[in-house]
Amino acid sequence: MTKEFDVVDGAPSRFEELMVPHMPVVHNLARHLLRNEDDAQDAVQETYLRAMRFADSFDGGNARGWLLTIVRNTCLTFLRRRATRAGMPPFDERIHGVQCGNAERALLEVEDVTLLRRRITSLPAGLRGVLIMREFQQLTYEQIALAARVPVGTVMSRLARARQQLRRCYRPAI
Repeated sequence: MTKEFDVVDGAPSRFEELMVPHMPVVHNLARHLLRNEDDAQDAVQETYLRAMRFADSFDGGNARGWLLTIVRNTCLTFLRRRATRAGMPPFDERIHGVQCGNAERALLEVEDVTLLRRRITSLPAGLRGVLIMREFQQLTYEQIALAARVPVGTVMSRLARARQQLRRCYRPAI
């Protein structure tokens, strides 16, 4: 760990001051990506362990974005391990898509928050992560691009596809 993050005389460390306030945001993203509270808690713990281990790579800039990059990568690792343990092939968003039910029923349930959460949960991980970071975490396209390690254009296209898939579920049949 760098000197900047060392504990001095029992006072909160610089690491605690910069990183701990972002824990709710980190947990929220992990929960949405992993779809499991226990796994999300494990991912948050692993994220902060990794953050402490690699604190010297933190440039002192955007702590929230740096942590969200770590939690995203941690969650993707968890998902790969889960798929491997289950003997399933890794999730491929080209094969799997959002399955919309009866349009009339979907229209009636549009105000139900649990339906929206289910729809978001059914999005492929890449789309879901970008949507969560933009709509719930209020990150800019640039911050999302840094966290996801993709170009800004990719962020914009993934966000558009995620929104389109969500709209498709709610559009009434005419």
